Order: sequence, then structure tokens, then C-alpha cells
Amino acid sequence: MVLPVAELPDDVDALKAMIQAMAREHAEIARGNAARLDAAMAEVARLKAVEAAANERIANLTTIMNVLQRTQHGTRSERLRLAVDDEQVSFAFEEVETGLAAIQSELDRASGDKPKRAPRPRKGFAAHLVRIEEIVEPEIPAEYVGLEKVLIGEDRSERLDVVPPKFRVIVTRRPKYAFRGHDGVIQALAPAHIIESGLPTERLLAYIAVSKYGDGLPLYRQEAIYLRDGVEISRNLMAQWMGHLGFELQICADYILERVKEGERIFADETTLPTLVPGSGKAMKAWLWAYARDDRPYGGTCPPMVAYRFEDSRGGECVARHLTGFNGILQVDGYPAYTSLAKARAKAGSNDTIQLAGCWAHLRRKFYDLHIAGVSQVATDTIVTMSALWKIEDEVRGRDAETRAARRQERATPIVAGLFDLWESELRKVSGKSKTAEAIRYGLTRRETLERFLTDGRIEIDSNIVERAIRPQTITRKNSLFAGSEGGGRTWATLATLLQTCKMNDVDPLAWLAQTLRRIAQGWPAADIEALMPWNFKPDAIG
Repeated sequence: MVLPVAELPDDVDALKAMIQAMAREHAEIARGNAARLDAAMAEVARLKAVEAAANERIANLTTIMNVLQRTQHGTRSERLRLAVDDEQVSFAFEEVETGLAAIQSELDRASGDKPKRAPRPRKGFAAHLVRIEEIVEPEIPAEYVGLEKVLIGEDRSERLDVVPPKFRVIVTRRPKYAFRGHDGVIQALAPAHIIESGLPTERLLAYIAVSKYGDGLPLYRQEAIYLRDGVEISRNLMAQWMGHLGFELQICADYILERVKEGERIFADETTLPTLVPGSGKAMKAWLWAYARDDRPYGGTCPPMVAYRFEDSRGGECVARHLTGFNGILQVDGYPAYTSLAKARAKAGSNDTIQLAGCWAHLRRKFYDLHIAGVSQVATDTIVTMSALWKIEDEVRGRDAETRAARRQERATPIVAGLFDLWESELRKVSGKSKTAEAIRYGLTRRETLERFLTDGRIEIDSNIVERAIRPQTITRKNSLFAGSEGGGRTWATLATLLQTCKMNDVDPLAWLAQTLRRIAQGWPAADIEALMPWNFKPDAIG
């Protein structure tokens, strides 16, 4: 504030007070500018970090793309010797596109508002497709009530939708109105969509995702199927859509993992997934880790769920990272990574202790193979004796934990004790290098974890719950060749988490995913994420 000299006070004290007030005002402005500068610098640093991470991932995916192109189109001397066929290479290209789209979505979110994309010319949809018109009427302002409404035009858009197995086109009309005797034009806002200015409806996106990640139908096969109905959607475009879905739905998958870890007892397992090493042209294994929770066998009321995590490693650091914060019973097979995690936490005196429970089904398989081969009488005796344990489990399934433990103590404990006595006796009689000795040692070295179900009714006799959850992923694996753990693999784990959890809760994954995508597009609050979960699904009026 600058005053003319004539307006300055003559009183010295008043002049001093004015100068002090001006000094305070300038100091406040300086502090505000400094705070805004610090915030701007922090935002710039964050954006640079996001950009650097994205550039690294893009370079990785670009390298993979070049390898695949040489594999598919290079001269004989340039082609890499990969043990894959054309279908697997096509799948790999899809995963690269999905990974790049996920990166782009992350960059768009990090940078905030992005300029609206100019509409691009499109080929018209096939004429025979059914048109379903939706008219979005604007709300009439109070000052317009009673005036004559005049239709002066409308905006019309078409998006591709699907009602399996036939496609249809949703035509959205937004009339524009002017009012006689009043200036201005009113029109409803365009509905929000997951893919802004894109051609797919949320149901179409859900249908493609369920077909690929739930039904094991790769995008290149879907592309061919859709062409039968005169609808042309390239697999590259669908891959981009899936990458965007993976990014938008990651929060839901993360939430499910946290809910899994709240359980008193959870299951864990892992399965292989092929991957391509960037720049080498060699195929190697990646891993899909699964963590399942199902309290129903011991009378629990928590809904069943499973969470997947994609990793390029089977190392113990993966399971340690996934199970951060979990404190309870972990029911698994004999893989050492789980044992190491439990021991490490016990040694460190962590509050998040893990108590391992074994799986009798894994042990039974080892003896069953010997029994079928007819090479071991002890294997046959073991299989016959074990069958009584599963009969007991059938009787106690769904009962409360105390009842289950009491029934097992009464009837199963003598059977288990007899089996261990049999194995200890027979181990001294057979060759130490035989398969029979190997199966026996597998059981004896895990006796403590295998017997734990006898005294704790929350524990199952086997880990079949997680094995049933992970089995559907092996169907898709037959056609898969992952292009990188940060791209298609992460999207796969996210969508598989959600779709398999739907199936475990007897919820139609297509209906749930379509509804959830519409809700997210409309700005569903993150604080109410529990309502989005499959176990809370309630069909809405939209088909």
C-alpha cells in the first residue's frame, strides 16, 4: 500500500505504527511467497521422480518390444530362439501395450489436469447394431420455470457397448435449450466415463477384462471374435484400455490385500508365469503370489477373498513385503520362504508374529504317486489311513473353532499319531535315497506344522482354498508370455484379484466390474471403498 505524502500522518507515533503495520504486511507476504515456492519446488521434485520412474519403465518395455519384433519379423539370422509360438508373441505385445497405458495413466494422474483431447474422426459403427438412446435432460434453473422450452439442438455421441454375446451402440443425446424472453442456453453435462472421449462403455471394458483375466481369452482372440459381429477393435487398443483399468482399480486390489491380512488365518501359495528378460530374448519365470482368506469353514462371517501379487522373483523378500503387518496363522505348503519369514519375525521379536500351519494335501500327493505306481506298501497304507482324516473334516466343516478342535482331538489325533509312528518305523527300513524315504522325511520334518490343525479349529487340514483360487490363473498362463513385471503382470494381478474374489462370493464378475467402473468414473469417494467390494455388491437398475 502506497499513500501520497500529503496523506501521511504528522504524528510521529502514528507514522511509526503505520510503518510497523506495513512491515508486518510485507513479512506476511514474503512468508506466503516462500511457502508457495517450497510447495512448487516439492511438486516439481515429485513430478521429476514420477517421470524418471516412468522413463525407466518405458525404456524397459521398448527394449522388450524390439526383441519381440525381431523374433517375429527379423531375418533368419536376426531372429531370437525363443520357445514361443505366434500366439504367445501376440500375447506379449498386448502386455507391452498394457504396461505403456498404465504408465501413461500414472503420468496423467501425477500431472493433474490435462488438456482435453480434440475429438478424432471415427469410422461409424456397423448399421445393424442396435441403438439404445439415452437422453440426458438438464436441470431447469428456478428462473426458467414456467417459460416455454425450445429445442435448438443437441450434442450426440455414440459409444460401443455389449450385451453378451451381441454388441449394441449406446447413443447419448444431450439436448440444448433456449427460453423465449430469457438469454442463455442450458444443456446437461456429458456423463463421466472411465475412458474419457473413448468409444467403449464401462460394460464393454468389463466384458473384455473378464474375458481375458477371468476366462483366459487373450485379446488377439477377442479381436477375431468381435470381427464376426462386424465390430473392429484392435488388440492394441484393448490392451491400452486394460492398462488404464489396472491403474484405476489398483486401489481396490490393495484394499483386498489389507483385508486379507486382517484375518486370523490366511493361506498363501505361488505359481509360475512366463516372462521375457529385457534385451536378452530369453524366456524365464515370473511369479504370481496368492493370499487367500476364507473364515467360513470355522463359522466365520468375514467374506472370502484372494489377493494376487506379480513378482519377477520367488524370493523370501517378496512374501515378507506382501505380508507386512500380518499377525496370525499362515497356512502354506512346505516352501522354505514362508518358514524363513516366520523364523525371522520370531528372532526379531516382532509384534507381527506368524504361526505356520502345514498342508496335509501336499503330503498326501507325495504318497499317492507312490501308491499309484505300486512301489511302496507304506504309501498305500498311508493313503488308506489318511482318508479317515478328510471324512472327519467333512463332518466339522462350518462348525465353530472350539467344536472342530474338540472333534479332531477325539477322533483325528490317534490317526495322526499312528501315521507318524508308521513313518518313523518304515524310514529305518527303506533306502534313504528312495522316493518313499523322501515322502516320509517331508512329513517328519514338518510334524509340528502338520499337527497344528488338531488343536486349533481355525486351521484347515489343507491349503486347498488358496489352490482353488490360484488354479484359474493357470488356464490363462497357457497362452501367456509376460513382457515385464511392471506392465501387464501388475494389471493381471490387479484384475485377477477382483474377478476371483467375485467368484468366491458367488457374484457375477461382469455385473460387478461394470458397476464399479461406472462408480469410479462418477467420482466414488475413496473413503467408501468398502462399499465397492464384491461381497457388498447389489445390482443397480442399469443393465
